[in-house]
Amino acid sequence: MFPLRDDNPTELFPFVTILIIAANILVWLLVQGAGVAEPFLNSLCAYGAIPAEITGAIGSGETVSLGEASCTIGGHTWSTVFTSMFMHGGWMHLLGNMWFLWVFGNNIEDSMGHLRYVIFYVLCGVLAALAHIFIDPSSAIPTVGASGAISGIMGGYIVLYPKVRVHTLIFLVVYVRVIPMTALAVLGLWFGLQLFSGLAAGTGSGGGVAFWAHVGGFVAGVVLIKLFARRKLVEAKHAGIVLTREQIGRFGSW
Repeated sequence: MFPLRDDNPTELFPFVTILIIAANILVWLLVQGAGVAEPFLNSLCAYGAIPAEITGAIGSGETVSLGEASCTIGGHTWSTVFTSMFMHGGWMHLLGNMWFLWVFGNNIEDSMGHLRYVIFYVLCGVLAALAHIFIDPSSAIPTVGASGAISGIMGGYIVLYPKVRVHTLIFLVVYVRVIPMTALAVLGLWFGLQLFSGLAAGTGSGGGVAFWAHVGGFVAGVVLIKLFARRKLVEAKHAGIVLTREQIGRFGSW
């Protein structure tokens, strides 16, 4: 199940969403070497969030194995809760996250203005990382990806726009169709899958996926969205009212 687009036009130009996408791509290319072995592995150790490093479950200076590579504990510690949001584990990880951010993020930016959106995005990402750390505080595996923050975007979306149609690509063995579904159905199913997978995997990551970060980010978005969204902007959109630039500014486009 893969969302392609939604029937939810925007009033504000989503330049923050575009900047976040650009930042993630630049970090992948310039810091992570586009996946080339040495810079990629170094980036995971230096900027990925390692729960055992952050909680002190493994002593500073100790080396932990990551298959063919290894990380020395005692690096950036708490700052990696933020930096890990801009790191990715591969091309598909990056492109998938950025697509989800584009489909759902522009409307969340539209609902609250640019500055509030930045704060909301980062806060959801931090809370998602903390949820993962809380579930598995002794893990020595670096956690990377924007998906925790994007999960928060999706949590906010399901609260604000549950009835909006999302055109979704469905794969069922040989059955492939694009089906319009409500955001409540698409995002509700997605969250249910993350929760089920997290419970099945127990603590930590299942198959290399930090499901509890997804769950934590989504819940954070659901809880925080009403604190950040501009009620007048959301109400106008639900009513189908096209606002002028002056009206948007009066309601608070920041």
